[in-house]
Amino acid sequence: MENVNLFPLFLSLKVSTIATVLAVIIGLPISYYLSRSNGKIADMVDALITLPVVLPPTVLGYYLLVLFGRQSALGKFLEEKLGLLIVFTPIGAVIAAFVVSIPFFIKSARTAFASIEPNLLNAARVLGRSEWNIFFTVIIPLSWRGIVSGITLVFARSLGDFGATLMVAGSIPNETMTMPIAIYDALLAGNQKLANLLVMIMTIVSVTLLYVIKRLEKRIIRGERSFHASRSD
Repeated sequence: MENVNLFPLFLSLKVSTIATVLAVIIGLPISYYLSRSNGKIADMVDALITLPVVLPPTVLGYYLLVLFGRQSALGKFLEEKLGLLIVFTPIGAVIAAFVVSIPFFIKSARTAFASIEPNLLNAARVLGRSEWNIFFTVIIPLSWRGIVSGITLVFARSLGDFGATLMVAGSIPNETMTMPIAIYDALLAGNQKLANLLVMIMTIVSVTLLYVIKRLEKRIIRGERSFHASRSD
């Protein structure tokens, strides 16, 4: 059997996990804002959020290079003041994965937030609850399915990103080479057996993760139904 370096797989999982956490933290307030706003500013924010979905990955990667490159104002600030290098580092891979995947979380969470009956929120306000309390005790519990769906989409999109990650992080072995890039490099080198093996590993890992997430979601739903059934009795 082909000797396989599993570093790209572990890096891909690490990058996807961090990108997903960032997408949830940053995406939740944006999703809620968009679900409650219809003005021009909200339309502009929505357009900017959707942009990574329609732009070619190489174009998106180019924009990230211009923004975070060592010659840019932001790149110089991060390097000189914080000691952070973005381009051709694992941090760059995380940023690329985050940017290409966060629209999927925001779209899913926004739809879930918008489907909540406004009367429920108004009733909570009448009872004296603060907006923060309503968000975490009413809105999030009622929207959890859309949020979980968004998390699944973000993780899957981050795991499979190629173009933007290659542009920003490069393909440095044992440093920035994620699984999709490793597959691409194997094909370029004419190593069909290694490419097939990497594709098989990637497919098995992706299907397994999605299956586990789906089973957890169904278990939560069954728990909710049991809880409501016990309360009705």
